[in-house]
Amino acid sequence: MFERTAVVGSASGLHARPASLFVQAAARQPLRVTVARDGGDPVDARSLLSVLALGARHGEALTLRAEGEGAEAAVRELAALLTADLDAKEQV
Repeated sequence: MFERTAVVGSASGLHARPASLFVQAAARQPLRVTVARDGGDPVDARSLLSVLALGARHGEALTLRAEGEGAEAAVRELAALLTADLDAKEQV
């Protein structure tokens, strides 16, 4: 199992657009990744409703976990997205 804590970088937190980009990236991973608030139950990172329900705000730490081959790469990729200010990035 690989685990990493990352801080939400989007200025308005993990709301609709940043959450959607995060969930899309999680869905591309070859294994299941979970995300959790400190002390909270982990949720499937591929579920938009579950990720939105976390209510994660800017600067809040979330824990990402995955198990199996490719876990480290998957968690690192999603952590990089989580820490980026996805609201500031231009839509392509």
